[in-house]
Amino acid sequence: MTRRIPADLPERIQHYIGGAFVDSVDGDTFDVLDPVTNETYVAAAAGKKADIDLAVAAARKAFTEGPWPRMLPRERSRVLHRIADLVESRDERLAELESFDSGLPITQALGQARRAAENFRFFADLIVAQTDDAFKVPGRQLNYVNRKPIGVAGLITPWNTPFMLESWKLGPALATGNTVVLKPAEFTPLSASLWAGIFEEAGLPEGVFNLVNGLGEDAGDALVKHPEVPLISFTGESSTGQLIFANAAPFLKGLSMELGGKSPAIVFADADLDAAIDATIFGVFSLNGERCTAGSRILVQRDVYDDFVERYAAQADRVKVGFPDDPATEVGALVHPEHYAKVMSYVELGKSEGRLVAGGGRPEEFPEGNFVRPTVFADVSPDARIFQEEIFGPVVAITPFDTDDEALALANNTRYGLAAYVWTNDLKRAHLFAQNVEAGMVWLNSNNVRDLRTPFGGVKASGLGHEGGYRSIDFYTDQQAVHITLGGAHNPTFGKAPAH
Repeated sequence: MTRRIPADLPERIQHYIGGAFVDSVDGDTFDVLDPVTNETYVAAAAGKKADIDLAVAAARKAFTEGPWPRMLPRERSRVLHRIADLVESRDERLAELESFDSGLPITQALGQARRAAENFRFFADLIVAQTDDAFKVPGRQLNYVNRKPIGVAGLITPWNTPFMLESWKLGPALATGNTVVLKPAEFTPLSASLWAGIFEEAGLPEGVFNLVNGLGEDAGDALVKHPEVPLISFTGESSTGQLIFANAAPFLKGLSMELGGKSPAIVFADADLDAAIDATIFGVFSLNGERCTAGSRILVQRDVYDDFVERYAAQADRVKVGFPDDPATEVGALVHPEHYAKVMSYVELGKSEGRLVAGGGRPEEFPEGNFVRPTVFADVSPDARIFQEEIFGPVVAITPFDTDDEALALANNTRYGLAAYVWTNDLKRAHLFAQNVEAGMVWLNSNNVRDLRTPFGGVKASGLGHEGGYRSIDFYTDQQAVHITLGGAHNPTFGKAPAH
């Protein structure tokens, strides 16, 4: 198949500040690479502190002087629903650009575009349906809670499924009446540049949404350290999260950080092996393996271990690697040559840390570009680096266990704690294991299927705080308690005048 390049690619990518597309103050740009050829296909404005300052000033003005924070929830909801409608109506174009820019398979990019629309629709509904607490002591006291938008929210997003993950932060931040400055990942700025037109058409007031492209150490760092940005929501790797934590500390900012993962999928001997194999293949090879919740460590009970490994390896070998724009492709190109080199270094390392049973290199039909065959290592020791470290590519480690206690110890034996997947038909075991595994989210006999009302986040090195449903509303609002005394006030009297 010949590869199809999207029509009408932009000649350059600019910032969007105060309702206008602008270049960087210093005119600087950086190259954006096509992951299939690793050639530069566009230059993007490289934002620095001066650009962040302008974006924050525009967002701050829109917050203090503009209508957005003062609109009724229903009015904001209407704008968010229009945004969702526009994203849905442009899903094929969004997917085409996302796939081209990130290397994601086109069918998966299309699903992510539709999920982005659903994120806006969900928060558009939630902000209208939301109830605030009230507490009464009958005849004596009434207490109620006001929710208020906080101000300018700084949103820093990663390069895997960028458009969807931007929507996951933009939706609740805007629904609650905040204004925003978005700093998308430098590897994948293309789809983010489409938000401006969507928001303008939907009727979002000027200055509410601002976008600054650039490197994390320049634009991202300036956003984290800006004194007028009280909130930072970040999705990315754990070491960057630690840096943001330290840099935000002097300003006592609100932080929500969804960080890395090395999530276990635990397969017990009584599991439905067909379903478990399908789900664990999808769980680590979908989105090119570039997903934080990937079940990249598979722990299999010894009774079924050999059978599982043999069948898993055979199915992994059949996963179709291809051009991102081919609808038949299941694994496309990794996002960037730097990331490709990192993943391949782990593949080489794995050959000394486990038994290679599938993949292990570049597909013969793709001598160029960031293509990696789905790679499976069996018999991996728990102290191996490929067992402990996040690879973020189509690479999986399989390890045997004997008892439930051993499975739990292996599952909890990393610094991460984002997700876990448990495959068993023993209901009691499933619930006990879920209770005791160190993970922010657990799926029982299920692939990663999310209900948007539930909290999303991890424990240990996988994150700080949760978003999703009311947790997002909590993060993006200040909650003010108002206390009213009914009847006689109970006031102890200090300094009472002496009786005459």
